[in-house]
Amino acid sequence: MSQPAEQEQPTYYERVGGHETFVKLVHEFYRGVATDEPLRALYPEEDLGPAEDRLRMFLEQYWGGPKTYSETRGHPRLRMRHVDYAVTPTQRDRWLKHMFAAIDTLDLDPMDDELMRGYMSHAANFMINAEDED
Repeated sequence: MSQPAEQEQPTYYERVGGHETFVKLVHEFYRGVATDEPLRALYPEEDLGPAEDRLRMFLEQYWGGPKTYSETRGHPRLRMRHVDYAVTPTQRDRWLKHMFAAIDTLDLDPMDDELMRGYMSHAANFMINAEDED
């Protein structure tokens, strides 16, 4: 008797809707960033489009999608790439506010929603490199 072929489990990226889901997530996130002056100051480019593309590619790769980020930019090195910007606990909170609002637009399965929010919280905490000024 032969063994049944093992079904390959879909990646998180596939499970939540793939490219279109991450386009929507990141676009909604940057809509919030664009109106948040203290957070917007961390984005030196006049146009948020390039930052939007980089974040989308990074998140797609992280969650099991295309490896476009590494192919075009190399290793993520998140802390190194952000060292020139003061990422304070307050900036982290502002970033998470907009990211969680963007996640709210996705209508994810509760388990997938929890995974995404957990990762975003962890990543945002990891990026803190400065203290808030009193």
